[in-house]
Amino acid sequence: MTPDPQTDDDEIVTWWGLVIEGYLATQNALMGEIAERFDLAPASFDILLRLVRSPEHRMPMTRLATEAALSSGGFTKVADRLAAADLICRIPSPEDRRVTFAALTEHGLEVALKARAACAEILRRIVLAPLGPDAEGLAEAMRTLRSVNG
Repeated sequence: MTPDPQTDDDEIVTWWGLVIEGYLATQNALMGEIAERFDLAPASFDILLRLVRSPEHRMPMTRLATEAALSSGGFTKVADRLAAADLICRIPSPEDRRVTFAALTEHGLEVALKARAACAEILRRIVLAPLGPDAEGLAEAMRTLRSVNG
């Protein structure tokens, strides 16, 4: 489908506003349920998800902070809270003294797996059910925008 260059300015701005509003409403619903079930803030949940999907359930802390779009100080605060809750631990790299890994603890792995399953269940209910087959098209559209603009 070729974009219509004659699309009214107000219409295209409205479309974009709907994308943002739909995302925010959905993300707030998702994170609200995750917080209620697991007592995890959005940044903590994001970090656990990234670690559970990483090889050996660990990642260099600087890379993890970058991928989670957190400042160094912001990430340190989140990592400290996760470590205090026995969800992650810090492991020095045996190859490079400058690198420290964040790794899921046994308890952290258990929580991360349960939270990921809950996330999928919530998304099936609040995204897949309302959108039906359009959900895949939405994901592809977002992948395209990320690629073009990221």
